[in-house]
Amino acid sequence: MDLDRIDRNILRALQVDGRLSNQDLAERVGLSPSPCLRRVRHLEEEGVIEKYVALVNGSKLGLKMLALIQVRMDRHTPDRFEQFEKALKAYPQVLELILITGQTADYQVKVLVRDMEEYQDFLLNEITPLPGVSDVHSSFVLRQVISTTALPIDERK
Repeated sequence: MDLDRIDRNILRALQVDGRLSNQDLAERVGLSPSPCLRRVRHLEEEGVIEKYVALVNGSKLGLKMLALIQVRMDRHTPDRFEQFEKALKAYPQVLELILITGQTADYQVKVLVRDMEEYQDFLLNEITPLPGVSDVHSSFVLRQVISTTALPIDERK
């Protein structure tokens, strides 16, 4: 989709604060409210804006252990990958699941849990027994230096 400067400014503003009123958003991007609302609706209809969410502080809920698990599969077949991905979508602890290349692993799984005991239970009772999992390697995050959901919106045009 071809975005002009105003569309990009709308996206930047909503990534910082998705609760902006249409009036406030319009003022920030230099439009009157009606054209601003039309543009936002168009961005939603085109799928550029997928959804609006609240970002929750996991630490405030006692979720303090962030782990990255690299998973190697025994076979590289579409069925095996589909089965694994379907299983992991069911776990609320899984924040991110990505299929990777250039590593000895096939997947990287980002998991958020309360503590090491909960992590061990999740790893040993949920991940490793899954069909096709042949190896796992865990890393634990000491500190998140950068964590953002905002995408870089380019300046072209």
